[in-house]
Amino acid sequence: MQRAYYTEQVTTFLGEDPDAIFGKITGKDQFAADDLQKNAWKAEIEILKRELSSFDTGHLLFEYTIPRIGRRIDNVLLYNGLVFLLEFKVGEANYPAHAIEQVTDYALDLSCFHQESHDKFLVPILICTRAPEKQQMVSLLQENILEVYCCNEKGIGAYIKRVCARYQRAPFSAESWVNSLYMPTPTIIEAAQALYMGHNVADISRNDASAKNLQQTTAAINEIIDYSKEHNKKSICFITGVPGAGKTLAGLNIAIERQKADQNEHAVFLSGNGPLVAVLQEALARDDVSRNGTKKSAAQRKAQEFIQIIHHFRDDAIAVPTPPAERVTVFDEAQRAWDEPTLTEFMKQKKGILNFDKSEPEFLIDILNRHVGWATIICLIGGGQEINKGEAAGLFGWFDALKKHYSDWDVYISNKITDAEYARGKSFAEISQGMQCKIVEDLHLAVSLRSFRSENVAAFVKALLDVDKSTAKELYQQIKTVYPICMTRSLETAKQWVRNKAKGSQRYGMTASSGAKRLRKYGVWVQNKIEAKNWFLNGKTDVRSSYFLEETATEFDIQGLELDWTILCWDANLRFSKDHFAYYNFTGTKWQNVNKDDNVLYLKNAYRVLLTRARQGFIIFLPTGSSADATMQPAFYDGVYHYLSELGIEEI
Repeated sequence: MQRAYYTEQVTTFLGEDPDAIFGKITGKDQFAADDLQKNAWKAEIEILKRELSSFDTGHLLFEYTIPRIGRRIDNVLLYNGLVFLLEFKVGEANYPAHAIEQVTDYALDLSCFHQESHDKFLVPILICTRAPEKQQMVSLLQENILEVYCCNEKGIGAYIKRVCARYQRAPFSAESWVNSLYMPTPTIIEAAQALYMGHNVADISRNDASAKNLQQTTAAINEIIDYSKEHNKKSICFITGVPGAGKTLAGLNIAIERQKADQNEHAVFLSGNGPLVAVLQEALARDDVSRNGTKKSAAQRKAQEFIQIIHHFRDDAIAVPTPPAERVTVFDEAQRAWDEPTLTEFMKQKKGILNFDKSEPEFLIDILNRHVGWATIICLIGGGQEINKGEAAGLFGWFDALKKHYSDWDVYISNKITDAEYARGKSFAEISQGMQCKIVEDLHLAVSLRSFRSENVAAFVKALLDVDKSTAKELYQQIKTVYPICMTRSLETAKQWVRNKAKGSQRYGMTASSGAKRLRKYGVWVQNKIEAKNWFLNGKTDVRSSYFLEETATEFDIQGLELDWTILCWDANLRFSKDHFAYYNFTGTKWQNVNKDDNVLYLKNAYRVLLTRARQGFIIFLPTGSSADATMQPAFYDGVYHYLSELGIEEI
């Protein structure tokens, strides 16, 4: 991959003909830039030749690509051991907030994910060519990144020298920096957009040795599909992984790759998660409109063909007995498929079908089983993610259906299927009995990509909820400096904390469990349904967005998605007393004990989901309660407070 459209020593750039430089840039452009962009490049060449005219060292790049999401930095100057990031807005007479945010994001992205930039000093500069001169202090955004400096076309060289006089750093190899290993961890929204645009999963997934390479999982699945196709077999694969490990990313990538391989396969990505589907469809459509000028209605239709709500796929199959167009189906969060009583009741009440007698896994397998010849189902499984009525069967809902009705199907699972989060105490022999099971190790994704700063966050959350104090304490000490977790008794303090932590366009928001009904006293009203598309995608000026910290996302809204920073508002539905958690549900005017095993599981998993939504860190808001309110007694909250304190979690 060509990282930059142009890369040369500054002295070479200064001596080279402007038209020759322009020709090199446009020659590397894959996207046939419009006249506006071409004129911008000509202006940048002219300005930089003037502003860098006295520089006798350094290395200059035009259009340096950030593979994670396909964005390009206008210019990078490697000079005196520093990395200057130049974002031009040619003809702009102001310093727009979105542009400041854009170049901030470039610096943060390189600092986090670009290996050669981890220990480098990064200097973001916004150049609005016709804007008035702006007096600014040179100040730090964080340890290795300066705040964005805003200037017009005549202040660039002077500022660079000013920074170099203050910050001396050792020189480094320009070639090593340009060709540096890139280890991105995109959000699922960014990843879906990048894949949809034609990027390879290798461009947007981590490549360090500690992470499971998503390419390996994709390759394993492709091999299974190709084998099934060649031998006319029906097969089902179960991809497991820790929260945030990239299961959804792997599923999206498989669906896109199979469409490229053979359009007749009609691969489709299906999810029962309504908010996730809505957000991804809208994100893909918006991106298509902005990048390609596609009409919004056409972009939406295209996105909806690729990502579908599983219930629509299921309901379409009820009406006709014929096989679907798809031979490859990816079912996201398959552990949440409904059991037989729940689906039977739904079919009776909502569809008027009185004789329906299948679980959702059985029916979904049945739909693909209608094909003559081959078909492949890919099930993406998250451990400890069942959060709603009818989901308690989890993975075993699929296994039971296979054993009873589809024993001729080839079943592919990883060797991690016996982990407690999936197996619930059953041995491999018990799990696999009655099925044609084959072990494929690459079907398990063991490393969290969401929490890129720490791979122990998921394990810490598990230990916290399992009351494994020694493990939780040890893991917290390992992660706290790179992945902040703290708590507060003040919601306003929590809000200020996430605002201060978030840099650039990093997204933050407020979350709580759907059962946190007494927090409405603090303005945390979980029964007010959010519009997921607006909450996750809209900007800082939109009152409906997560940034406003007014609307609260529950586990049902946020499962499968993520933010950079979160507030978890902890209510009295999950209490701690005498070294164990106690589970409650607020009904009418009082709290009631939750005793049914399935409901205990749902509540525990709701907090598991909420505690694993942040990519960079989170804060827990834990009210003090009120002795005057029988539903919010201090004792309801103090047990959790003392437990978290015992684990070492800092209070602010």
